[in-house]
Amino acid sequence: MRFAEFVAMIAAIMALNPLAMDIMLPALPHLGHAFKIADGNQLQAVLSVFLLGFGAAQFVIGPLSDRFGRRPILLAGMGVYCVASVLALFAPSFETLLLARLLQGIGTAATRVIVVSIVRDCYSGGRMAGVMSLTMMVFISVPVVAPSFGQALMLLTEWRGIFVVLIVYGLLALIWSAWRLPETLPVAKRRSLAIRDVLFAYHQTISHRQTIGYGIAAGTLQGALFAFVFTSQQVFTEIYHLGHYFPLAFASIAFGIAIAGFFNARVVHRYGMRALSHAALVGFVVVGAVMLLAAVIGFLPLPLFIALSMLMMFAFGLMFSNFTALAMEPQGHIAGTASSLYGTLTTLLGIAIGAFIGQHYDGTLLPFTTGLFACTLIAFAVVLLAEKGRLFTSHKAVS
Repeated sequence: MRFAEFVAMIAAIMALNPLAMDIMLPALPHLGHAFKIADGNQLQAVLSVFLLGFGAAQFVIGPLSDRFGRRPILLAGMGVYCVASVLALFAPSFETLLLARLLQGIGTAATRVIVVSIVRDCYSGGRMAGVMSLTMMVFISVPVVAPSFGQALMLLTEWRGIFVVLIVYGLLALIWSAWRLPETLPVAKRRSLAIRDVLFAYHQTISHRQTIGYGIAAGTLQGALFAFVFTSQQVFTEIYHLGHYFPLAFASIAFGIAIAGFFNARVVHRYGMRALSHAALVGFVVVGAVMLLAAVIGFLPLPLFIALSMLMMFAFGLMFSNFTALAMEPQGHIAGTASSLYGTLTTLLGIAIGAFIGQHYDGTLLPFTTGLFACTLIAFAVVLLAEKGRLFTSHKAVS
């Protein structure tokens, strides 16, 4: 497989998750009307339940892929995603829809864990970070267009039309993967599923200072991102009164991550993962402080909010792919298990934080900006501990 096709394929596989997540944003009011749910905070469950399944399932998918190989587990997960999308399409009740969303999240967990494992199987160091950045650039471009695409679907059809699109895309990705994606884990390198061996691999992962440190930091920052996604429809329609135009504002903000992915892929070999991600983390703290101050004094008009949010997304884009590469770098011998534990940690931590912040939405930006700034400070402190007080270069370089 050529390099360009490899990057395009793994990006398309990973896109199953953000597409299923962000295409739902414009449909939330329609779901509320269809199932007679007036509380906007309750409708956030359509997003959070999906992420719950996504985060929890990663815990077991990694060991399974280390034992049976990447390909069969990936294809099985994508199959579950397609079946769950059919269930959502015909959901007769809100509870059934939430069950389908949970199963969708479980299915996409395989795409997240195994794609990272495949990249780690094939690359390491700066090359791995470069591939992850190219992948993330395509992967993150999906949230830029997904809400607008979802809004267009809402103008043409009802909310069930969204799941028709998800079914078609899932089937196409599954067929492409089954046809072209090779197995990247040789039989000689596969690991036992014995409880003792799995626990030992988990222990190796969580006991490594670099892996666990960047995992906690990434999860905390992802919490701020999830809080933004959970409340975005309410913020743009209730505070800024954008109505059906809110996907355009969301897209302009999410575009910052896509730019960061392209930029990181071009310069990470020159400056290194630590220098770029640590500089972005410092910038994230500054942006969080400015946004909180603006919310406190009551001066956060839409242009300023969009500008600060774009900077926030740009910084997040620089951090997340590099944090993932830094966390996975020492775990090549147990890439599947390490990727699953890392994914579970970052996703579940992000959901807990994001849901906590999102449920405190009160019609103002103060809960979100307070939570955002707190997340930036926690992530900064954790990275500082992981690197033993030295930023921008590895603490191992210190004599």
